[in-house]
Amino acid sequence: MMGKTVHSLVTSGRLQFHKSGENLTIDGPRRFAKLGISFQYPDNWTLDEEDARAGRMSVTVYSPGGAFWSIAIHPHSADPAGLAEAAVEAMRQEYADIEVEEVRETLAGHEMIGCDLHFYYLDLTNTAQIRCVRANRATYSVFFQAEDREFDQIYRVFQAMTVSFLGELGNSTS
Repeated sequence: MMGKTVHSLVTSGRLQFHKSGENLTIDGPRRFAKLGISFQYPDNWTLDEEDARAGRMSVTVYSPGGAFWSIAIHPHSADPAGLAEAAVEAMRQEYADIEVEEVRETLAGHEMIGCDLHFYYLDLTNTAQIRCVRANRATYSVFFQAEDREFDQIYRVFQAMTVSFLGELGNSTS
């Protein structure tokens, strides 16, 4: 398993992402603040709250190129590793040849458990990442996916969105 540390800072309406001396700034981000969670996302991405309106505790944001970042809220007692495993099993039902790598990483002071997934869809290689974390109020799963060419371009945006969510939780986990 690999470990990484990532931090973000919000100043002057800009989400700044820092990792090993690299910077990414999302100008004029939008902010989602419902369901007891909040996060920032790029203003040219599309927010889909259909699941939340249907009573499911999740929301998804889509990039102009079709990639997506999704967050789901689970009871505090839910096991982060179990949630990641269930997501992998669901993906295995959809995609015959899928490579799975278990991952632990620290983002914004929170240890996240999950998996990196690589698979083919419509003759294109795709990457998805699942990250789960238990915090004071609930357990959360973050899932993001894109075709590999787009994933390489927006991976840091996915990270910045995740860090913006985690930063709102504070640094205490249980």
